[in-house]
Amino acid sequence: MSTVTYIKGLFKAQADVRVLDHGLYQGWVQLSRDDGEDPDDTVYEVEGTSASENEAFEEAKALAHRILGEIEL
Repeated sequence: MSTVTYIKGLFKAQADVRVLDHGLYQGWVQLSRDDGEDPDDTVYEVEGTSASENEAFEEAKALAHRILGEIEL
């Protein structure tokens, strides 16, 4: 799986998946702001885990869309 990046204004959300113990996967999103100042990255994790890497990746992408959707420019 490769990271997917979504951009809204100065904000960039990168969705990816990490492998956990017992063959489970968890999606996560790194949100950063590119305004030329010190980076202020925040990491969000998908609640729960998935048995499939693809499912976890889809959940991470959905989380990235929700996070960016809540940002007002």
